Amino acid sequence: MKIMNIGLTALQDIGSNYYMRLNDKEVLVVQEDELRNSQLTDAQKLDKKIQEESEDKKVKEPASTDELSTDEERLVRDLASRDTEVRAHEAAHQAAGGGMVGATSYTYQQGPDGKMYAIGGEVPISMKAGSTPEETIANARQIATAAMAAGNPSPQDFAVASSARVMEMKAQQQVARELQEELLGQKTYANEANQTQNSLNQIDIPA
Repeated sequence: MKIMNIGLTALQDIGSNYYMRLNDKEVLVVQEDELRNSQLTDAQKLDKKIQEESEDKKVKEPASTDELSTDEERLVRDLASRDTEVRAHEAAHQAAGGGMVGATSYTYQQGPDGKMYAIGGEVPISMKAGSTPEETIANARQIATAAMAAGNPSPQDFAVASSARVMEMKAQQQVARELQEELLGQKTYANEANQTQNSLNQIDIPA
């Protein structure tokens, strides 16, 4: 219930939901008429609710840049600069990642001006091995390139690139083993063929 003192010049502003009375000190006051409020139509209640929400919204609206303090203006500039840096960083990962990266996600902070600024970002990179050692090597190299694509790589970027190089090294070792086995197989086959030929040369065919 709202009670407020008013002067005679304010009487014309009294709405239909209020009534006037004299309090114990014989001061003219205006008081909200709860009985009348309870009898409002649905349309009137809706209109009153919209008006109250509109007033609340006005109170909660962010301050314009003209109303910010010096410290707040400095913070807004810092947040805007960070937002630009973060978006450029993640865009570089996206551009270099090809099919090895997923959608970018951002962490936001609201500034004194009411705007949301990106202060952190993340691009998921898939450490996917290929169906062959050669394909795995190609994937690893693209992952490392994507991780180090930004101008100022983060510690996490270095960690991803390092993991990709380990993956590439293991795939190269697999290629070397397969090549060695192939060469060994060829050498074994040649030795066996020579032994067979020598055995044939030693066979006496009766006349």
